Amino acid sequence: MASAWKKLKKSLIPKISTLHRGSSSSSNGIASSPSPSPSPSSATRSPSLLSYSFSFRSSKKICAICLGSMRKGEGQAIFTAECSHHFHFNCIATNVQHGNRVCPICRSEWKDIPFQAPTNDADSRHSIGQARVSPYNASLEDTFVSGLHQPATNQFEADDFSDDESLPSIHEGPAPSAHPQAITIKALAELPAILASDAVSKFSILVGIRAPPFHVDVQQFDRASIDLVAVLDVSGSMAGKLDLLKRAVCFIIQNLGPSDRLSIVTFSSSAQRILPLIRMNHSGQDDAIRAINALSSRGGTNIVEGLKKGVKILEDRREHNPIASILLLSDGHDTLNGDSRSLYRSVQNHTLNPRHNLQYLYLLPTSICPRNNASGDESRQLTIPVHTFGFGSEHDSNAMHAISDISGGTYSFIESIDILQDAFARCIGGLLSVVAQDVQLTIQSISPGVQIGSISSGRYRTQTFDQGQKAIIYVGNLYADEEKEFLVHLSIPVSTPAEGGEQLDNMSLLDVVCSNKDSTTMERVELSCERVEIKRPEVLSPMDRMVCLQVDRQKNRLSVAEAISNAQRMAEQGNLERAQAVLSEQRTALLSSVSAQAGDELCNWLEAELREIGQRMANMQLYEQTGRAYVLSGLSSHSWQRATTRGHTTTFILGEGPTTGTNPTISYETPSMVNMVSKSQILNHGSSQQPQRLNKSSNLIKQHK
Repeated sequence: MASAWKKLKKSLIPKISTLHRGSSSSSNGIASSPSPSPSPSSATRSPSLLSYSFSFRSSKKICAICLGSMRKGEGQAIFTAECSHHFHFNCIATNVQHGNRVCPICRSEWKDIPFQAPTNDADSRHSIGQARVSPYNASLEDTFVSGLHQPATNQFEADDFSDDESLPSIHEGPAPSAHPQAITIKALAELPAILASDAVSKFSILVGIRAPPFHVDVQQFDRASIDLVAVLDVSGSMAGKLDLLKRAVCFIIQNLGPSDRLSIVTFSSSAQRILPLIRMNHSGQDDAIRAINALSSRGGTNIVEGLKKGVKILEDRREHNPIASILLLSDGHDTLNGDSRSLYRSVQNHTLNPRHNLQYLYLLPTSICPRNNASGDESRQLTIPVHTFGFGSEHDSNAMHAISDISGGTYSFIESIDILQDAFARCIGGLLSVVAQDVQLTIQSISPGVQIGSISSGRYRTQTFDQGQKAIIYVGNLYADEEKEFLVHLSIPVSTPAEGGEQLDNMSLLDVVCSNKDSTTMERVELSCERVEIKRPEVLSPMDRMVCLQVDRQKNRLSVAEAISNAQRMAEQGNLERAQAVLSEQRTALLSSVSAQAGDELCNWLEAELREIGQRMANMQLYEQTGRAYVLSGLSSHSWQRATTRGHTTTFILGEGPTTGTNPTISYETPSMVNMVSKSQILNHGSSQQPQRLNKSSNLIKQHK
């Protein structure tokens, strides 16, 4: 380790002759004028914690703390230390406030340190130099749980965010329909019959629900209003992307309704709330657009601080809309809280699931990461979903996926910044179409000996009671026309004769009840019930052996998702050959399934997904550039059965192929999402053509000329 530090120091420290050059002000550690810097593109991030553009032969040009440029004429004071290294004055002044008297680059101990007098100048909050303690000063061990460095909050910003704008007392617009459509439910057995003399240890039942559509005449008012916080990365690496980011966020603003509220948080080295939680009526939209248009990029990347501020805005609000969510956007790694890739380590059970290994999550508020609740009761913790968007190949896909996964949100991988607005459109198309809240499925065994075993529900929480006699699936909110499907696995005993010795022809297995919370009374309302029955004959007929295609299709989806997860673990271990073998074996099994042989569209889509992932795992360089993010975004989509944007395409236009790129992997889209993406594309490209989904069951947008 010592030799490695010596090599690093040798590469970073300028030639000895430079120590004796310059004015006496340099040797005494006095702030001097800035010197030229390279273009912003030179400040790109690299994988290692100690390699963030450390081309510090040009250390005069880039601040080692915030990674921002030190270009002449930017109005930033530059501090030159006695070891001859240069930093933004505000960055290093903040650094030494925390007791750091050593150079973040060469580790030399300083005698003279900068002092920054307190100021109330609001403009200073936007300076490059408001960085937190440099991550290079702390050992990795210091960044875990109890010893984890917690960046200081902005001393100039109020700690209380209870200044949210009041909600309208009277609903502005037509009243919702007096007789809204209910959620529909289905329950299907994998086989229509089991021999009366047979006992089955794992018999699958497909349980599915579908939310009602919007009412066309009152679409704007037939949904739950939302409190939305946009947490935006404005670090130095966003310099060439800000214009597209501004346009994309303005698209969100313009599509929010007068009962919706929006707040905006930006983060670089620190985080600022630039817009309080206000209603998106005409004046609110104007205020929000002005705030967005004033954005500029500078500084490091402090994702944790941005999320903390976003969560606090929602926790401190005096009034609550029914739906609350956070959109997080970043193109890089958190440079102020350690590199999350260095925070992967085995836990006691040696799991390979990054969500458990990523100690970075311990930095997050309990409203995002319920497992951080000191009481240990995650089920009682109110969780705010965070929908994350990672831009480009340099963003931290591990952290972005973990944040969304633990909070109940989705993770989208934006390979090309050009499709950012479409990705936002897909997400808010769902968020602005919530028609059912706090949905639960209750499953009850109704025959002696029939027990509920496991439930394949992805990331949706389940509970089993009374030794397998009852179970609940907690679905949460549903978007208009959204479908969810789960597999319930039962153990079924031998059929016993009824009283009188007569053999029963049929056996009732389950009652499935759907309920949700009434938006007016906030009481739980039971909506519908479905009973599952099978035949128990002495001899099976050919029809009794027919596999239900819908159950088989759902088994295929779950098997493919599991295979992708296993392949991803192999890839993380560097075993791409085994990862490719796992994907290939799953493709073979998929194509030989009953539903695939019947020409099922979902199976075609799943097979295309396996091929695409295999191509992105062709070599380790390609996997690290785009494969990891692509896979994690897909797993997010499968886990929640919700659409995410992956790669460099967003949708297919009928007869024209994809609008960008060649990747058709879009899944679980609802009509509201499709319509919102169409609206985005019309604004971007002036196209009057509409995206079209050919198969509702698979939600794959596909072309057949």
